[in-house]
Amino acid sequence: MKIEHVALYVEDLEAAKAFFEEYFAATSGELYHNIRTGFRSYFLSFGEGARLELMNKPGLDAHGDKAARHGYAHLAFSVGSKEAVDSLTERLRDAGYEVTSGPRITGDGYYESCVAGPEGNLVEITV
Repeated sequence: MKIEHVALYVEDLEAAKAFFEEYFAATSGELYHNIRTGFRSYFLSFGEGARLELMNKPGLDAHGDKAARHGYAHLAFSVGSKEAVDSLTERLRDAGYEVTSGPRITGDGYYESCVAGPEGNLVEITV
């Protein structure tokens, strides 16, 4: 069994897509748009592993529905080495994204950093 994809509602669909393409080498599928409901989404692939579905829907209130506020902590991307963690973290910092932690060795032995991406969604960068 494997995770096929993870879905994330965002306010600015194009900005979120551009972030993952620019910094995490995502390849985007075509935009899906349900004209009746206004729902839009992109599936992003990362070469291997699960895909990320970025979604947007008119009238979605990020603070209203309990399910929209609970459950998502971060997305984690393995970049292969400590040097790659350091390099990507600095690249994101230089681009104006907030580095919320690290790079550091965690108590359970991971080398990682965490960055607040578009709309404050946390993205962990690890070996």
